[in-house]
Formats: sequence, structure tokens, C-alpha cells
Amino acid sequence: MRLIFMGNPRFAVPTLEKLLSSKHEVAAVVTSPDRPRGRGKKSASPAVAEKARDKGIKLIQQENLSEEGFLAKMTALAAAIFVVVAFRILPVELFSIPPKGAVNLHASLLPNYRGAAPIQWALINGERETGLTTFSIQKKVDTGGIILQEKVPIAPNETADDLSARMSALGADLVLQTLDLMESGDYEIMPQDKSQVSKAPKIKPSDGHVDWSLPAEKIVNLIRGLSSNPGAFTHFEGKKLKLYRAQAFEADKARKPGEVITANDKEGLVVKAGKDAVLIDEIQMEGKRRLPCCDYMRGCPIKEGHILT
Repeated sequence: MRLIFMGNPRFAVPTLEKLLSSKHEVAAVVTSPDRPRGRGKKSASPAVAEKARDKGIKLIQQENLSEEGFLAKMTALAAAIFVVVAFRILPVELFSIPPKGAVNLHASLLPNYRGAAPIQWALINGERETGLTTFSIQKKVDTGGIILQEKVPIAPNETADDLSARMSALGADLVLQTLDLMESGDYEIMPQDKSQVSKAPKIKPSDGHVDWSLPAEKIVNLIRGLSSNPGAFTHFEGKKLKLYRAQAFEADKARKPGEVITANDKEGLVVKAGKDAVLIDEIQMEGKRRLPCCDYMRGCPIKEGHILT
């Protein structure tokens, strides 16, 4: 089946690779334009754009998805279907072009966790299972009929980076199964159960601020869910500390939330929570590089009894 692939981040790359090695024909790849990134604000391409260039696939980097010239170009490519993975919201005039419409891969078991950050919110909320869904794109975001779903268990210490990498590979297989099924014509599209809808909105920078009055388990889930982008954080003497990996364990009830219980290069950094305590495994001081916490604690000014806010 002739298709156009649309996507941006690393999460979408395994699906593109899977499709390129399949019987289906990738007529073109659509991504967002290059943008300034990092401290130096150098122009950088989306991961999908880089992969398309490496493979010699026709690449179209487009800002305005409703622009007439772009729509004409999409029509002229005569694709049977659009495949969308971690891209942007498609306007009706775009996803209506191919005869089989557009199919999207979403990193949750829809209608659970509709929105931009399903992996992050599943971890933040302490879920033990999530999943992947392929569905037909409709006007309202993440509401289209379900084609295939696959459940994905979440490991106890898995971070958003870990889970995203694993789900991106599983998702590639699910997309290929979906296209094979759609090409055969022997499939049904199931409507989503509106009574089961939950949301996974885009993560705001403020969502990462650790509230030490919460139970340790909730704090650890926040750190897991936001690792490594944008990262959960706390403050010490006005400087931001990003926290990447952590674990919870029992601790002295007499300590105050946010109080440092242990700070050394053997045990690392242990901070009191509203219930129990949090052992920080990886940390990054503002303006410094990310380190294992035991390495960071060598010469670190944080001492037992200090308060993180």
C-alpha cells in the first residue's frame, strides 16, 4: 500500500524503519521544519527528518499544514493512506485526501490518556499497565475509531525514557499489522467508549516541581514520568536541581518534608517526603552535567539537615 509517513521525534523512527523494510511503499515523509535547539540554539532537524535523509526518502518539511500548495503536493503523491506517529494535529482538509484516510499510533489504550503526554502521565499516576492504539484520525483529537490495541506492562523502576524506547519498537510492529489488516479489508473499526476517557495534557514546566509533602511513592512516580525531559526538579539555595532516577523507602517520621536525611558519596542523597523518604539516584545541578548522585555528592554543598524546596 502506498503511504505518506508523518512524524517528528525519535519515538516515530522505529515505525518509519519498519515501514521502509515492509512490502508497503513510503512515497514521502512529512515533518516539521528544522528549529533552533539546545544552549547554542543551533538549527536541528526532527529525528524523523534525519532518518528520511539517511534513507534517501522524499522529505517534506512543512509548517502550515493547511497551505494550498502543500495540500496539492500531498494530493499529487497519490498515497492510499497517511500514517501519523507523534506529529501534529492534522486539519480535516489534509487527512481527507487519501482514500483510506489517516491512521495514528497513540501511546496509550484509548480512550485512556488522550493527549500529548500519555507515557508521562501513566507513570506519574503510578499505572502498572499502559498500551498502544492505532486508530482512524477524526476532527477531534484522539477520538477516532480503534483499529488495533496492545497492552504494555510497566516495570516498577521504568522511566519515561525507558518506556518510550520500548513502546516505540512495539508500536512499529502494531502499525505494520494495522496496515496489513487495512490492505486486506478484513477488519472492523471500534468506536471509543466515551465513559472511559481520561486526559494526558502537554507537560508544563511547573508540573515537574517536586512537592515534598507528598508520599515518597508519588514523588518517585513524578521523577520517573518526567525523566529525562523536562525533568522533575527541586531547589537548593535558589538553584534548580533536576532529579532523574529515584526510589522510595521507609524513613524517620520526625523529619520535615524536604529535609535532607543523608548526603554523602556512599549512600547518595536521601530526602524526607510526606510519608517515607526518597533516595535520589541521578541528579543535575543547574548549569552542571547530569551525574549519578553518589558522584555528585563529592564536594557537594548539600548536607544533612538542609531543606530542599
